[in-house]
Amino acid sequence: MDYFTLRDGALHAEDVPLTAIADAVGTPVYVYSAATIERHIRVFRDALAGAGEGEPLIAFAVKANPNGAVLAAMARAGLGADVVSAGELLRAVAAGIAPEKIVFSGVGKTREEMAIALSHGIGQFNLESEPEAVTLSAVASEMGREVAVAYRVNPDVDAGTHAKISTGKSENKFGIPIDTAPEAYARLSALPGLKAQGVAVHIGSQLTDLAPLEAAFAKVGTLITELRAAGHAITLADLGGGLGVSYNPALPLPPSPADYGAMVKRVTTGWGVRLAFEPGRLIVANAGLLLSRVIRVKDGAAHPWVIVDAAMNDLLRPSLYDAWHDIRAIAPTGERIVANIVGPVCESGDTFAIAREMDAVSDGDLVAFFSAGAYGATMAGTYNSRALVPEVMVSGDKWAVVRPRPPLEALIEAETIPDWLKA
Repeated sequence: MDYFTLRDGALHAEDVPLTAIADAVGTPVYVYSAATIERHIRVFRDALAGAGEGEPLIAFAVKANPNGAVLAAMARAGLGADVVSAGELLRAVAAGIAPEKIVFSGVGKTREEMAIALSHGIGQFNLESEPEAVTLSAVASEMGREVAVAYRVNPDVDAGTHAKISTGKSENKFGIPIDTAPEAYARLSALPGLKAQGVAVHIGSQLTDLAPLEAAFAKVGTLITELRAAGHAITLADLGGGLGVSYNPALPLPPSPADYGAMVKRVTTGWGVRLAFEPGRLIVANAGLLLSRVIRVKDGAAHPWVIVDAAMNDLLRPSLYDAWHDIRAIAPTGERIVANIVGPVCESGDTFAIAREMDAVSDGDLVAFFSAGAYGATMAGTYNSRALVPEVMVSGDKWAVVRPRPPLEALIEAETIPDWLKA
């Protein structure tokens, strides 16, 4: 459920007409609904109530949407953060997320990033290789620190999602093979500065079937039993994120958080550990949309081309993953057309939809790309020397620009020309 609704013939974000935001800020612009974020957090938390020992740690996956206002909403709700870089860590801390609720994941942590995380006293490092453990041990020892760690294990489970967001197969770059984990933990116990407290797993993103998750979690449960038998004090299991959301309203709904929570409780009964989760898309995807204006409509060989001012560098998912986003007119007339929706970037890949049935639109009309709150603005770039898209947060009848659109001059001012190239 989201809080983007039609009122008096025009789409609103909560109590704010999207036309007012477009007129004030310009387009394209991302718009987030605070009420939707808050609801999704509440539904996910309720679904996991009673799972594991104590209160589960819900660590928002910052990569999904690192905007400071979005992270502040997570902090206000008491969530932690799953980060994969020093930049994400610093963003989370600046937004008020407690360092002890931060989990540092990712395959390529540098010594510098490790030192930054250690200096902030984060809750846990999710290690992705034995060489990484050796490096972290050295950095922690140099700083006189001890830090809790978990190995991310690769269970060799096919998530059944897009190949580019699948992370749990043996051929993926993430984690250590689950079959070799007992030996890896044995070697880990000899490394100074590290305290092995957990096991982590994450098999992919946008999963629409619980079976792969259940298979992966069952393997983790077996591993925890084996590790404890070997003398390791495992007190936390990080089960990652990945639960899918509805992008295309014509397709069956993915499993609900309640379905997911029931499966987690069933599989983890008897584990005797605190559980951690890393939701990202589930919290913010349907809490955001990309507002865009039609530049012009031109004839096409089979269907008209609807050219909008948003581009692939504003919303990369359709170009990168062939991802489907619902596209609607802000003031629909009831008429429908079949059209190709594209952006202005000089690439054939700058295409949002081909032969899509949609609301009829004309030059100057506003359209919205739905379910764009996750992996939208965070993946944006400046290709074709286009300014980064701004972001707006709405709460009730209030709204604020939470990241302004930088002037085009900033693209030039950020660069320097060496003296030997100046005329």
